[in-house]
Amino acid sequence: MTARILHGVAVAEAVRAEVKRDVEALKARGVTPGLAVVLVGENPASTVYVGRKREAALDAGIEARVVHLPADVPQAKLEQVIEELNADPGVHGMIVQLPLPRHIDARAVLWRIRPEKDVDCLHPMNVGRLTAGDLDGFHPATPAGVLELLLRCGYSPEGMRVTIVGRSNIVGRPLSILLSHNWRGGNATVTLAHTRTRELDAVTAEADILVAASGKPNLVTGDMVKAGAVVVDVGVNRVEDLSAPKGYRLVGDVAFEEVQEVAAAITPVPGGVGPMTVAMLLRNVVKAASGAVKLR
Repeated sequence: MTARILHGVAVAEAVRAEVKRDVEALKARGVTPGLAVVLVGENPASTVYVGRKREAALDAGIEARVVHLPADVPQAKLEQVIEELNADPGVHGMIVQLPLPRHIDARAVLWRIRPEKDVDCLHPMNVGRLTAGDLDGFHPATPAGVLELLLRCGYSPEGMRVTIVGRSNIVGRPLSILLSHNWRGGNATVTLAHTRTRELDAVTAEADILVAASGKPNLVTGDMVKAGAVVVDVGVNRVEDLSAPKGYRLVGDVAFEEVQEVAAAITPVPGGVGPMTVAMLLRNVVKAASGAVKLR
């Protein structure tokens, strides 16, 4: 068996086309969706991610600005910038690119973002709404991207055993919540595992759909996967490769070559979940701008 490759690029393009259509409809009503991205420091990966988000937003017709602050910015100054963006009516959605420098209290910063502008869905009010089953609000971009990719590729989680390896507040935990709710993309039987789970291989081998989101390169090997399972690799890890032009290559949390011989379908790294994350972020910005229209 050689697995079907679930290319996120093509699916993300379809979602972004829908976003662009919705942006045009909002502009016809006098509202241009606006996204602000706060970037602190010069982390190379963060700089690349922010650039991609900005380009994707502009391509969809969304006004996008990057607020770039020095790595040694004081906590008070960063929080002041957040408050200024909160008060700006042209900013409908706001994200703070993570990770932040160690001297910054990231929770305090994220919780200062007004919930109606929190398109990363990290404010406790939005997390609470999601947990309580109010699914009309924002959905975290990566978990939402995983679900959208599965559904559009014909793999509904409903009634399936889904195992997630990784319990972060950005991916694993919110994805488990979305999968467990009674809605489109939900009604799954969910196991939330992690790198300290005993007999992890036995747990993953039970999954009809396996999501790897632990941040550990090549953690999931072929012998850990049920034959015919669908495998979604959220991990993006740099590993040294002196034969590569940059001296490294990107790999996921899944040993791709092994697992594709066992699974029915698998996402690649790169080109799988990553493009979906950006597309779903843009969808949240449109949702935020739509809410602003209703408040007029």
